[in-house]
Formats: sequence, structure tokens, C-alpha cells
Amino acid sequence: MAMRTALMLSCMTLALVGCAGSNDEHRTPPTTQQVDLQRYQGTWYELARLPMFFQRNCVQSEARYGLREDGRIDVNNRCKEKDGQWNEAKGIAEAQQPGKTDKLWVQFDNWFSRLAPGLTKGEYWVLYHDKDYRVALVGHPNREYLWLLSRTPAITDQEREELLSIARKQGYDTSKLIWRQEG
Repeated sequence: MAMRTALMLSCMTLALVGCAGSNDEHRTPPTTQQVDLQRYQGTWYELARLPMFFQRNCVQSEARYGLREDGRIDVNNRCKEKDGQWNEAKGIAEAQQPGKTDKLWVQFDNWFSRLAPGLTKGEYWVLYHDKDYRVALVGHPNREYLWLLSRTPAITDQEREELLSIARKQGYDTSKLIWRQEG
């Protein structure tokens, strides 16, 4: 199991590294501009995501974010796999530009990131959150990755349609979303 988890985390890092180079400003989606990290911290449940290699066996995922004294953010991602096992990945997020909190670099703690720390950062853009920080859209500027997040494991049909509409307007293909399985 430890080998499987290490492999999953390594693949996750490689997937994020492979996506870190999109700078075409004409094609990047808009973000929220500022995120109140104090309000953003806590647990978020993944409602849906675009397919990605490192989450290929996940049926339920959640992320916990916590502010650190140094201004960075502790990241703890958990994934429940089809076989019922939970896997965990821990990392740290920090602003891509000082004072801007909508675009973050995330780096997970695994052997590859320790070997090549400058190459293993992934982009985490907060594309939308409601005024109460109950739902959010997070994606990558190249639109290959997208997560629909909520403070609860389920939301109303109206909230779901609103998130899908925002994602589509920002150029994400929502027809490929993988939805959270209950149970």
C-alpha cells in the first residue's frame, strides 16, 4: 500500500509539473482576483473534477487547507479509492505573486519534489467562490484541470447548475466531469 501511495503521489506531481507552463494571457480563464484565505481555509469536498491520472481511482476526494504563520497554506488532500482505501497527499501552497491570493503554487511532499523542488509546483487558480465561501471552482489556466468544490458533500441543483454555467463560460469542458460517488 505504501508503494502504491508513493507512486500515486509521484504521478500527481509529474502531472502538475507538466501543466505548469501555460502563460497565454488571451486564453487563460478569469480568476476571483482576491481570495480571503482566512475564510477559504478548512475542508472542501470535491463534487466533480475533470479526469486526471493521479485521481483515476478516486470516488470521493476532499481537501483541507490551513493558514500557516509564514503566510503559506498547508494542503492535505484525501482520496477514497474504489476499494474503500483512503490515500493522502500533503503539501504547501503559496501565492504566485506576493499579495495576490487567487493564483497559487502547490507543491506536494514526496520523493520527487525533494529531488527536484523547483520543478514540481502545480498551478492552483481559484476561478470562483460564492460570497459565503460555501462553493468554489478551482482550475488550471490551460483548462485541463477543474474541480467543483463545496463545504458539504452535496449541493442543490441550482448551485450545481450555477457552478457548471460559470465553468462553461470560462472555457472548461464540463461534459467530461467525473462526479463524486456517495457511500
